Amino acid sequence: MEIRSTTDEDLDVFVDTVHTAFGRFPETPVDGGGLWWSALEMDRCLLALTADGRPVGTAAAHSFELTLPGETLVPAAGVTAVGVLPSHRRQGVLSAMMRHQLTELRARGEFLSVLLASEAPIYGRFGYGPATYTAQLTVPRHKAALAVPRARAVADAPATGPDNGSVEVLRRAGCGAILEEVYDRYRRAQPGALSRPHRWWALRAGQPPISPAPRYVAVHRDADGVPDGYASYSIGEHQTLTVDETIATDDTVFTALARFVLGHDLVTQVVFKHVPPDHPLRWQFADFRAAQVNDDTDWLWVRLLDVPRALTARGWFTDGELVLDVADPFLGEHGRYLLTVRDGKADCVPTDREPDLSLDVSDLGSVHLGGTAPSTLVRAGHIRAHRPGAAALADALFRAERSPHCLHWF
Repeated sequence: MEIRSTTDEDLDVFVDTVHTAFGRFPETPVDGGGLWWSALEMDRCLLALTADGRPVGTAAAHSFELTLPGETLVPAAGVTAVGVLPSHRRQGVLSAMMRHQLTELRARGEFLSVLLASEAPIYGRFGYGPATYTAQLTVPRHKAALAVPRARAVADAPATGPDNGSVEVLRRAGCGAILEEVYDRYRRAQPGALSRPHRWWALRAGQPPISPAPRYVAVHRDADGVPDGYASYSIGEHQTLTVDETIATDDTVFTALARFVLGHDLVTQVVFKHVPPDHPLRWQFADFRAAQVNDDTDWLWVRLLDVPRALTARGWFTDGELVLDVADPFLGEHGRYLLTVRDGKADCVPTDREPDLSLDVSDLGSVHLGGTAPSTLVRAGHIRAHRPGAAALADALFRAERSPHCLHWF
């Protein structure tokens, strides 16, 4: 078997192969683009070929920026389009492609990669761990009333601050530049968020609101008329209003957009996709049980390729030190590192000191963004704590300033 990088001339073969692997047919182009594969970077795609040259597997990577805790932006390879033909599964093709890809990413100088896992059991084998989570909220229209914040009742000051802005309804086709600008401001401050390169917006490559699918967009503007949030939505069967995503620069803007869609006439229920698990929206309803949580799932998976670089790249909010014993069985590697955090910065160097925690590189990926507590993985039997207090210290060290969240699909 041969695994090789592709060129622009390989696009049709690559697209046909990955669709066949998933038992699907390529979509038909529509006005304004909308083909997800149009955003592929062909110099970052791989084809697995049999000895006689037949393509049997694919893998690709996008060039993204990932926001780490501390609002640090770092390059991240967004692994996607991974598939093996049904006729060649369980023959080592996927493992060979993953090993080849990780080697290539390191050769490019990249120190972490991310992906969205189609099936949860697959990618832990290759060193990826779930690092952000997302949920869907379904709110019946007759239970959609928001309560008066207690802070306002007590101190005449809403907990989220006063909203002096306005909401305007636009059609998706006419506000692409606004969406791109607002999303970019949002993702730079949100741990776990990925960039959406301009070419994605220009090609309309992705899911709504990037795609050309018809959508209404509620755009929030601040008191000076500057857009600072949006909610992309449509009304479908059974008069269900579905919000594809809500992007807001702060909680006050999110609340204003939520209030807007919840007040829409001729709607039986409102569905909010991609809500962070700990988002305060549920607490804002007059009826705490108004919002039904479903599709509570993992989203972004993280894989560290260079442990010291990855740990020193992010921001930190508690001082301390830990010795981490990290196993990487897929790449046949093992390292022990002294992590020292002082004044928001970390130093990470090899050490022969006794470890505080022993863990797999996939578990380190899960805790890296602050969305998974190390103590949870200790209790689950994934991480081994070698001394009392080590898990609690790790919890304090790895926490983020806010829960990581990613809603970009790729």
